[in-house]
Amino acid sequence: MEVQRKQVLNVESIASLESWMQRTATKLVQVNGQRKYGGPPPDWTGPAPGPGCEVFISQIPRDVYEDKLIPLFRSAGPLYEFRLMMNFSGQNRGFAYAKYRDPHSAAAAIRSLHQHPLQQGALLAVRRSTEKRQLSLGDLPPGVDRDRLLQVLRDLSDGVESVSLKFGKGRRKVTAIAHYTSHYNASMAKKAICEAFKRKFGIVVTVKWFSFSSKPRLDEEEEEEEEEELGGTFPAPKVFPKPCPLPPCRPLDHDPRPPPSPQENLWNLLTPSRGPTPPRPDVPELKDAVALLLRVCEAFKVGPPLYDLQFLHTGANGFLYFAYRVLIPGLPEPFTGVAHILPGTSAPLLRYEVQRAAAERILKRLSQP
Repeated sequence: MEVQRKQVLNVESIASLESWMQRTATKLVQVNGQRKYGGPPPDWTGPAPGPGCEVFISQIPRDVYEDKLIPLFRSAGPLYEFRLMMNFSGQNRGFAYAKYRDPHSAAAAIRSLHQHPLQQGALLAVRRSTEKRQLSLGDLPPGVDRDRLLQVLRDLSDGVESVSLKFGKGRRKVTAIAHYTSHYNASMAKKAICEAFKRKFGIVVTVKWFSFSSKPRLDEEEEEEEEEELGGTFPAPKVFPKPCPLPPCRPLDHDPRPPPSPQENLWNLLTPSRGPTPPRPDVPELKDAVALLLRVCEAFKVGPPLYDLQFLHTGANGFLYFAYRVLIPGLPEPFTGVAHILPGTSAPLLRYEVQRAAAERILKRLSQP
């Protein structure tokens, strides 16, 4: 297990983080899958920030840590708190939260740092956090007492303000809405309540973010997807959605070609409004698939491919298996799949080999007529 951890962690990034912490006397506290700075920091003066001061950051490369992120987001305004979500492996989970002194500083961070090129081919996504503070607890036993439940939740988690109950038909289905003082407290409770109820009372409850709307906004859905627990042991893979199957090719009366579909090749999808179709790459003779896929995206004036890679397991044949999810701006659906490679000598080389394997598969798929 320890050998596997060394293979997927970027030793240079970890060394850089440790050096920065020592040089700046920065303290980070890790608890329940997230690593926190501040809340408040040592030099903070004044009250804690109110609503509208937090931003949600995603598309963070897995081997980038606080030594790069905190100075970057501090450039937009005074940071009250920074929380980076972490895996058991020591990699970050690709998203974080930054809380500022006031909404003006949060807005400045969104304006200046959204789509910021943190690394080659990696653009940060920064938007205002939904800052949800309500949890929905489902599958509670019939006859649950509100006051007793409130006391139990206060024993298990910090910052519980109040609890309300909702009853289904015949009062047999009971759901509780727990209100917390902050998004951070609610996030911590979301991770702890399920296990605590199972351990202390022998019952299994469901815990999820509560939404006042029956259909959450797109940014809420994306933020909640990022916050879903990975579960399992090191390193737990994300569950990626299966790509939409291509519809059958049926000739049309006015056009013999099949209609475009969400993941049809990039040329057919983007060229109708961009003039003549450029020549397709000679896929069988690829020498650098990562660079070629990037050039294809640049030719159509879309953003660079965004790679999300997650280690799955080591096969009996010695190959390392990775799940990949590659988003190409301009396409409505990401490309997902599994790639296997031989172990490399360094974390950067390992990451590049997985990117290359994923890029080759995407280019082959894009070039299919």
